Amino acid sequence: MGNRLSKIVTRTGDGGTTGLGDGSRVGKDSLRIDCIGEIDELNSALGVLLAEHLPENLRVDLTRIQNELFDLGGEICIPGSAIIGEAHVAGLEELAGRLNDGLDPLRNFILPGGTRAAALTHLARAVCRRAERRVVHLANSEPVSEFARKYLNRLSDLLFILARALNRTEGLSDVLWAQPGKR
Repeated sequence: MGNRLSKIVTRTGDGGTTGLGDGSRVGKDSLRIDCIGEIDELNSALGVLLAEHLPENLRVDLTRIQNELFDLGGEICIPGSAIIGEAHVAGLEELAGRLNDGLDPLRNFILPGGTRAAALTHLARAVCRRAERRVVHLANSEPVSEFARKYLNRLSDLLFILARALNRTEGLSDVLWAQPGKR
């Protein structure tokens, strides 16, 4: 890491702009900054989930994902850069496959809920999907790595599976959606 931040209050953003990793300045309301903020919110949601009691192997996996999300935010912060790659996406797919083993096949839609940890995972999934939509929107107007989009897509799938797995670990069933008239 080149420059260390020793002064956090700089006042350079008081006029409504912020610096990107390449040194350029953009409006704080720019789509690129919005994407970075969504990824940061997702990372924070995972931090809240990590404050829960979780199996150590999941804690390690989620901490790795937090680091990768920080890398993804850095990638978005430097237009034209690519940090997240195929191996990162494959890692999410492998973990999703492991967690999905042993889960009952879905025969119904499920509602976010169950244990507190599962509910927080569903919340992180919803934030992830919003971040993905914003990155796709950015990619419609500026170059964005295909793996950035794929990573967020796989992560939202993984978080859905993780929520189900966390409920199963605690002996709870999925919270099933009930059709109108059957509630």
